[in-house]
Amino acid sequence: MRIAWNIILWAFLLIVAFLTLFPVVITLLGSFKTNAELTAGATFLPADWQFSNYIEAWEQANFSTYTLNSLFVAGAATIGTLLVASMAAYVVNRMNFIGKKLYVGLQAFTMFVAIGAVVLRPQFDLMIRLHLHNSLWGVILILISAHASAFFILLSFMSGIPSELDEAARIDGCSPGRTFWRIIIPLLTPGLGVCALFAFRGAWNEYLLPFVFTLSKPELQTLTVGLANLKYGVAAASQTHFMMAGACLSILPILIAYIFANKSFMQMTAGSLKG
Repeated sequence: MRIAWNIILWAFLLIVAFLTLFPVVITLLGSFKTNAELTAGATFLPADWQFSNYIEAWEQANFSTYTLNSLFVAGAATIGTLLVASMAAYVVNRMNFIGKKLYVGLQAFTMFVAIGAVVLRPQFDLMIRLHLHNSLWGVILILISAHASAFFILLSFMSGIPSELDEAARIDGCSPGRTFWRIIIPLLTPGLGVCALFAFRGAWNEYLLPFVFTLSKPELQTLTVGLANLKYGVAAASQTHFMMAGACLSILPILIAYIFANKSFMQMTAGSLKG
């Protein structure tokens, strides 16, 4: 019975892995095909490997500029999210104040109610008032505001840090701010790594906000917006092969971010299993 159960489990895992990796493999192979070959869809492997697709995608999509813009948005949004979420988690876990339950409830509300494009116009109007509607800083501030998931992850980690450490630091003359930076933050490193991975991925893959906020300034467009511009070339001809090549290039920063955050992610998983 146990052997049969293991076979079923492994079969299920293999099916899930296949369904997850198959679109990636198709995109990778498609990035080396010609557009005619992709349109025909008759072959799985490229008949003639078109490595020049990557060069054309880099040049046509202005990847150097768009990649820098995406790195700026994703990096700033990640740092801002970690700062805001970690400080909020510290205050909620360690202090009592009026409206604490209401604040936590509002954070949970923003996670489970997907309003998407409904709030895009109010967000844009707000950035106009702040004179940030023609800047990537407007996109960054909005992305930082969506920090609820990071807040709850760090709040869970914070609950595992003994409050006696705060009391010992207070006796030694540390202020709450210094206690947070010198004691709490180092102990939150695994949680911060996981939150950084999720925040970076979300900011890197964001399309709608950068598209709206950079309509009047194409030089500020991010990589996701630049990829969409690859869809049609001269005379509105489809360029699916360039889009696939560009998509493969855009995946690389996410893979690098995962490699750096993998240790923290595994520590969080191991901690949850141990608990």
